[in-house]
Amino acid sequence: MAPKATVYKVQLQIADMDRGYYQDHGLTIAQHPSETDSRMMVRLLAFAMNASESLQFSKGLCVEDEPELWQKSLSDEIELWIEFGQSDEKWVRKACGRSKQVQLFAYGGRSVPIWWQQNQQAFTRYNNLKVWNIPEDAVKAMGELVTRSMILQFNISEGEVWLSSDLGSVHIIPERLKE
Repeated sequence: MAPKATVYKVQLQIADMDRGYYQDHGLTIAQHPSETDSRMMVRLLAFAMNASESLQFSKGLCVEDEPELWQKSLSDEIELWIEFGQSDEKWVRKACGRSKQVQLFAYGGRSVPIWWQQNQQAFTRYNNLKVWNIPEDAVKAMGELVTRSMILQFNISEGEVWLSSDLGSVHIIPERLKE
């Protein structure tokens, strides 16, 4: 019998001074058995940085033709496609062809600069692509805040993110690899 996903209840309180977005979101997150707590928190960080009323998690790791996080228009067009990790150029090309905007949240510490050096030239041709590197220390610290029921505050200002919960806080400075 295959292991089942773990379900988390998350209350996000987002104050994004850069975009003028102030909203609370109640989310139910399914964590795939192969997904780490840190990776799940990177997904929540991406949600907070792009939050809107229509942004939603898809079926995620289980469906190959969908992003893990997306925003669709009322006519079912993909407006924002968000991926995580160190995707290859083929996957990025597919995403950029299907969506108005694509964001890739890379993480993985010392392997990110090597991956970026190998892919940077190929990624320059995609005008609708943004690539972020989330620092390894921040990813680890976010993973330590995970509980089955979380209340998280995301404060975003001047490109920096402060994440707080009852277990502590994390200062995150996402590095823009491609704007």
